[in-house]
Amino acid sequence: MALPDGFLDELRNRLSLADVVGRKVVWDQRKSNRAKGDWWAPCPFHGERTASFHVLDRQGYYYCFGCHAKGDAISFVRETENVGFMEAVEILATEAGMTMPARDPDAARREEAKRGLSDVVEAAFRHYATLLNGAAAKDARGYLARRGLGEEAVRRFGLGFAPDARRGVIDALGKKGISEAEAIAAGLAAKPDGPGDAYDRFRDRIVFPIRDARGRAVSLAGRAMSNGAKAKYLNGPDTVLFDKGAILWNEANARDRARDGGPVVLAEGYMDVIALDLAGIATVAPMGTAVTEGQLRRLWRLADEPVVALDGDRAGLRAAERIVDLALPLLEAGRSLRFALMPDGKDPDDLIREKGPEAAKEALEGAIPLVEMLWRRETARPLDTPERRAAADKALREAIRRIPDPGLRRHYADAIQERRTAAFGSREAKARSGGFAPRGQGGGRGFGRGFRDAPRPVIPGPGRASALARGGEAEVEIREGLVLGVLLLHPGLLDAVEDRIEAHDFGPLWSRLASAVLQHAASPDLCAESIPGGALEALRARPHLREHPAIRAPGDAALALATLREEIGKLEAARVLAAEVAEAAEALEGLPGEGTDWRLGRAARAHDEARRAAAEDDTVYETAPNGVPLSRTEREAWAELERLLPGGARDGGE
Repeated sequence: MALPDGFLDELRNRLSLADVVGRKVVWDQRKSNRAKGDWWAPCPFHGERTASFHVLDRQGYYYCFGCHAKGDAISFVRETENVGFMEAVEILATEAGMTMPARDPDAARREEAKRGLSDVVEAAFRHYATLLNGAAAKDARGYLARRGLGEEAVRRFGLGFAPDARRGVIDALGKKGISEAEAIAAGLAAKPDGPGDAYDRFRDRIVFPIRDARGRAVSLAGRAMSNGAKAKYLNGPDTVLFDKGAILWNEANARDRARDGGPVVLAEGYMDVIALDLAGIATVAPMGTAVTEGQLRRLWRLADEPVVALDGDRAGLRAAERIVDLALPLLEAGRSLRFALMPDGKDPDDLIREKGPEAAKEALEGAIPLVEMLWRRETARPLDTPERRAAADKALREAIRRIPDPGLRRHYADAIQERRTAAFGSREAKARSGGFAPRGQGGGRGFGRGFRDAPRPVIPGPGRASALARGGEAEVEIREGLVLGVLLLHPGLLDAVEDRIEAHDFGPLWSRLASAVLQHAASPDLCAESIPGGALEALRARPHLREHPAIRAPGDAALALATLREEIGKLEAARVLAAEVAEAAEALEGLPGEGTDWRLGRAARAHDEARRAAAEDDTVYETAPNGVPLSRTEREAWAELERLLPGGARDGGE
């Protein structure tokens, strides 16, 4: 909705930013200057101990010199309360004593209904909390005592007890003027499908209140006291207030603890959260279901690298592995997860009760990074055959491809490569085992070193006059230029070879043009302005490129695709050859052995295969005016290429 002119200005004038921020931080009195409205505190957005968060109260502006968060009172409420713009304005307007402008009548009714239902749930919390002190809750209190939960836990988390009464909460709320229909809408009661009265949803259970990030009552959960109950834990149903996949239990308390700079933990159940929270550790949990993308994003609002601490049994391990898959497409530089594997199949609550809070903190300190969790998952089964290693290799490669940031993908590829080397020994051992390391792929799509970082091949040719026949660096540059030239004429073919193009480490002559092609070739933005200066001139200066059949026939997409695949294949073969020779040479510097002989033999065969196509070329060449050997059929298409390539033609291409 649109706010009237001047409303936000009046709101900001009525509020002190220092008062708004002061509810969430502890001011550094030594560094702050109250008289000047100059305030400093540890940042509430990225747990720290130093006072780098600066509030200029008179200007109504804040800035963190650590994480660079900045904004005004509205943005501060949006970030700390995890609400939208209009909701933040409404929160501040209420505090400032201002009336929000009239909104859409339907939207206003919905918001009013939500507030009303939240009041209903809050009333149920108070009712259940009172009953926990009654005679009917004796067994429940005994259970809590055995789990180490005393008065502090009961008070901090608002625990209660729902007796085994069919209409206990319905009748209790009715005495407060709350109707049966409201109890049903709030998820506290249910109506049978057939005839019959509504009944309490929670009976003979310890009750755990569920609040949203702002601390508002939205639903509740219950732990059954009877061993014969169908469900040990029961959550309230989804309502207009409560969405299981959008809420983390104990988020409001965890945010307060996270400001102390300690770890933020994602645990599995309510008892784990309570045990860790009472140990001083910021902890949240999903609502008894698999973690959702929304919950993971909320978790990252609390910490850049939270710790997942699930049960140490097989089910907990599977849950952690599912979180790995969920997190990979969401990872960013500086934002990830760590995983704490509980010992002996215990959960955090068990560990604290048996060995104390220090044992849990030690387990959290030993949390492993996400990349290690990924590696362990894919290598948990025996990898004693080339086929099994290839399957693990493929799974790891596919997982890393899901990371959106190219730089982060590359670092993951490097980390996986380091683990592979440690697991499978030296390069010589890998060579004799069948070469577990795959061909690397640029941008983190493969496992990097070996293929991508191999020296550019210098392959002695058979003495032919053609530059392609001569081999060496000239051959590589010509093939690279031909691939890029074909892509400029057929941008629609990029999808078919993009992974392989991105994987190739183009030499200095073509690297900038390759980057431009990858960035723009599939879009209408490809034009002379998007091509680096001098790149097209270098392309036109190569007669072998401009007069190649695939260039001369720009309308033949099939020929173009075949050319791309052939030339890329030859480039890959040459690069693998160079890598094999380099590794074999390195091995010779140590102790020669059977593995080194095997590697050199394989390199020789690869060399022969890489050169065979050129050796079998029976084309008759003639000499161009600039002295470059050309085939007699390579002299007729330069004008057509210059017409089609972006940027126009230049005289004297040869």
